[in-house]
Amino acid sequence: MEPVEINAGAWYLRALRADDRIDDRSALAELGETAADYVDARAAQWASDTTYSWAVCEPTTGEMLAEVTLSPATGLIGLRARRGHAAAAQAAGDAVRRFADALGC
Repeated sequence: MEPVEINAGAWYLRALRADDRIDDRSALAELGETAADYVDARAAQWASDTTYSWAVCEPTTGEMLAEVTLSPATGLIGLRARRGHAAAAQAAGDAVRRFADALGC
């Protein structure tokens, strides 16, 4: 599946990015994720339908506040947030649950 953007009310969810316009790697490092190929690995997981992942972003700046994952095989949702952004992660998780339900996960 191609990455899907989700509107989660005060937040928006998009695929992780590390390009010349948006680079989520510093936010991912705050979450403890320092692998240089992490963003590429997540893109490959989308393509293989093994794990779907989203950067939970502040809509006016695009700053990544949290990451949400969905295992389409099990329907399990993972949440992790930068310090002070647990509410954004939870709201995003709720939106991903609705997405998963629509997919039948």
